Amino acid sequence: MPTHATPALPRFRADPASMQRLRASAGRACGLLKAMANEDRLLLLCQLAQGERNVGELQAATAIAQPTLSQQLGVLRDEGLVSTRRAGKYIYYQLASDDVLAVMQALYASVCGTAEPD
Repeated sequence: MPTHATPALPRFRADPASMQRLRASAGRACGLLKAMANEDRLLLLCQLAQGERNVGELQAATAIAQPTLSQQLGVLRDEGLVSTRRAGKYIYYQLASDDVLAVMQALYASVCGTAEPD
């Protein structure tokens, strides 16, 4: 049991239909967390939580090698964590949902809060 005060999660009903919905939600959460469970992808998501970026901007900010960067952006796109828009010859990436941003904010507050800001 944690020694610090934490807000309780909302109560849920234990009837079969509610449990089935909860299981489906848990499955979606697992997919989201699996896609985030990579250092390079997490760094990319941290950058995108600050606003949309193109590949060149992401590479400069993270120092991830371009082939790895493209591969990891592909995973994030395939898993629905990021979306893209084209502007001329550039493709811009952004977080695909408020859910992804909320998880990134929670991670930052919990784990990264001691990192020095830019």
